[in-house]
Amino acid sequence: MEIGFFETEGWEEKPVKESLPGHELHFSNKVITEDSLPERNDFEILSVFVNSRITAKVLDYFPNLKMITTNSTGFDHIDIEACKAKGIKVGYVPGYGNNTVAELAFGLLLNLTRKIYLAVDRIKKSGSFSLEGLRGIDLKGRTIGIIGTGRIGLESARIANGFGMKIVAYDVVENSVAAKEMGFTYLPLEELLKQSDMITIHCPLTPETRHLINMKNVGLIKKGAYLVNTARGPIVETDALVKALEDGTLAGAGLDVLEEESGTKYEKGPEPSGEAMKVILENHTLIKMPNVLITPHNAFNTVEALMRILTVTLQNILGFVSNSADPRNFLA
Repeated sequence: MEIGFFETEGWEEKPVKESLPGHELHFSNKVITEDSLPERNDFEILSVFVNSRITAKVLDYFPNLKMITTNSTGFDHIDIEACKAKGIKVGYVPGYGNNTVAELAFGLLLNLTRKIYLAVDRIKKSGSFSLEGLRGIDLKGRTIGIIGTGRIGLESARIANGFGMKIVAYDVVENSVAAKEMGFTYLPLEELLKQSDMITIHCPLTPETRHLINMKNVGLIKKGAYLVNTARGPIVETDALVKALEDGTLAGAGLDVLEEESGTKYEKGPEPSGEAMKVILENHTLIKMPNVLITPHNAFNTVEALMRILTVTLQNILGFVSNSADPRNFLA
């Protein structure tokens, strides 16, 4: 089969070639979008990452396409309904980085609550060992609200238990077994916002979760709480986030994702829409805030997680080719 691997770094080529002998393999570090299509369009299988945007128009460019596999747990960058309409199978990588993402979320949280970045930056820039403005707070005994109790959310609960925190959670599908085992309580979203000293987001981006935290409910957040988002940017309405940080509702935010990342990630492409440009400008406001930490969609990025991603991606491709794919790894 003709298989295209996109958004690659180079190290993947050797294990991919060893695992897929007899197939025509193409490797590229570029993304696939409507404005960045590869010269070849004869691929039967595509492997992409989250920076590609697989729309209906992109699908039309690949007449032989039978399968797409994304090297991620998130899949909002792929038009799943358009793939279903064309009979194109869509694979993904559930559970590759449960602890990986949760660990970064707590890294951001610790950075915020103990002002680690500010302290290190002060010493590096001025050589000053002054403690002024660096007093933090303990995690132990605080209430953490976990939005989304899938694999990553539950890993966050395990870590929170290790810190001696009280845990509350919100999910449309409640896991009563895990709640009992880990000692956390499910609450309506509004109650979670009211009670939580720290909020960490671990749900997927869907039409239902877009702007889950928004201008209407952001005022319910407990005064002085901290928000961490390592899931998807649009789950939090940027207007609401900026407002909550400016008026002191939120003491700080740790963000591995932004609502509109095109203004920070791509150097060329179509002009953003008016609404997108507004969010991009607000993102630059967030970047400049001293109580906001932003990392470049880096939560997945460990040696171990990348190897797990590649392993599952290859399993998805081999399973599709042999008609023995694990249905749990496929969306369409």
